[in-house]
Amino acid sequence: MTFSYQGVKVFYKFVGGKSFRPVLLLHGWGCDCTIFDEFIKHFPQKSFLMIDFPPFGKTNCTPNGWNIFTYASMVISLCEHLKIDKCDIVAHSFGGRVAILFCALCPQKVSSCVLCDSAGLKPKRGLSYYRKVWSYKLRKKLHLNVQGYGSSDYQKLDDEMKKVFVEVVGQMLDEYCPLIECPTKIIFGQKDKDTPPYMAKRFHKLIKNSHMCILPNAGHFSFLDSPLVFAREVSLFWEGLK
Repeated sequence: MTFSYQGVKVFYKFVGGKSFRPVLLLHGWGCDCTIFDEFIKHFPQKSFLMIDFPPFGKTNCTPNGWNIFTYASMVISLCEHLKIDKCDIVAHSFGGRVAILFCALCPQKVSSCVLCDSAGLKPKRGLSYYRKVWSYKLRKKLHLNVQGYGSSDYQKLDDEMKKVFVEVVGQMLDEYCPLIECPTKIIFGQKDKDTPPYMAKRFHKLIKNSHMCILPNAGHFSFLDSPLVFAREVSLFWEGLK
């Protein structure tokens, strides 16, 4: 099924059981909703709403001019379109950015949230990072080749999506975290290099009603690296809310 938002046809689907309150799954950058296929098998009684963020998966359309607020507004509008009054959220990485805004701006619509290796906080930067930034700006000013600069995610994108990516990663969401009211589980991989464990601690400090768990030997995709442990942590979290 598709939902039209600002000229983009966004793919979504419901899978799983027929529980009265769906779990909204929000995937990371460069992935699509199928990345949660193994996770949902642990909860056959649950109903899941799965979305492909543009331009990934079956939403194969460039969202010109979008930023993180546009992505969040799209998800909120989709839930309103589907007449979803309440949902639980499980979000990974970039999806965590969307989840943070959803929870902060529409607290009445969210029962609980799981932030898995979530992005959205201002990272710590070392001297090497600022050297690269300085080098990039200088080369660009001198009209020299800047190919190869930027993250691997950035380099894979076309020119229009690079603009969207810059807007998304440049928006820090630290100030929105204290606005989250729902119970929140923060799960990070101990070996995550993209969103390191120190970010989990900051999320825990910023979000009032939160619990934190660091999964040993797991990386940025902790729910794939340690699927059984991750599912158990989520299950215990949900059971504790009853």
